[in-house]
Amino acid sequence: MSASGGTKAIVAALLANLSIAVAKFVAFLFSGSSSMLAESVHSLADSGNQGLLLLGGKRAQREATPQHPFGYGRERYIYAFLVSIVLFSVGGMFAIYEGYEKIKHPHEIEHWYWPVGVLVFAIIAETFSFRTAIKESNTLRGGKSWKEFVRHAKAPELPVVLLEDLGALVGLVLALGGVSIALATGDGVWDGIGTLCIGILLIVIALVLAVETKSLLLGEAAGLEDVRKIEAAIVDGDTVTSIIHMRTLHLGPEELLVAAKIAVQHDETATEVARAIDAAESRIREAVPIARVIYLEPDVYRESEAAKGPDPEAAPGGPAQHPGGH
Repeated sequence: MSASGGTKAIVAALLANLSIAVAKFVAFLFSGSSSMLAESVHSLADSGNQGLLLLGGKRAQREATPQHPFGYGRERYIYAFLVSIVLFSVGGMFAIYEGYEKIKHPHEIEHWYWPVGVLVFAIIAETFSFRTAIKESNTLRGGKSWKEFVRHAKAPELPVVLLEDLGALVGLVLALGGVSIALATGDGVWDGIGTLCIGILLIVIALVLAVETKSLLLGEAAGLEDVRKIEAAIVDGDTVTSIIHMRTLHLGPEELLVAAKIAVQHDETATEVARAIDAAESRIREAVPIARVIYLEPDVYRESEAAKGPDPEAAPGGPAQHPGGH
């Protein structure tokens, strides 16, 4: 996985979550706090999530094969989607179950200094992890807002780590609030309420991640800026006069497929057209280095063909044409 995959942020989050999971579970054993148990499972699930992201990055580096001629870049999307499922099932649903049980059968928190001490330690550790993820993301997001970065990032790892760390920090604050109120009032129900809130938070984050990674799995086009660069690179104003229609598709976070029908001068020879196509491919790769798979089809410009640009029926995967015109 390249640097843009946020490996540093993933490793930082993995180390933080492993140490926090151990500390929280020890605190649970000594205090009996359900918030601590839910948070320890949450941190353990997060550790597994970072392991999945690292595994996906490693598997995505495999060379293309005859069976998978476009390589394995999309494995990073698959493992990011698995992370959202784990976060929903293991983290969110377990916390909601624990919160419900605690509210139904409350009991007083024992040895309060254990959960409070561990929560403070965990907040500090998660803050450092979150800070690392923010620094890694800032090198990629440019002028985009955080919402735009999460929604439109083609590499899934950093948005996943960002949302996980944010959820962990908010969850820790909720857990600390629940434990503190339970200690102040002597009512263990508040501990359960804090746990329940943690579960709802994790499920919301998991659903956001699932929606975003699903879009990547389905196949997203290049960003608008890259599309403009590709269009400018294709046309040379000499042999290649215009683009009739074009499609782009991310084969992985750092590999882009470009397919275009281009208009060429009708009086050019086949050799001249071939040279023009080779030159256009070189210009595309120089303008957008991740454009590694390029197919350019020469044609003579016709209004009817150019009009098919935004028409889904003119694109691969468009509506099927059935016999009889239906």
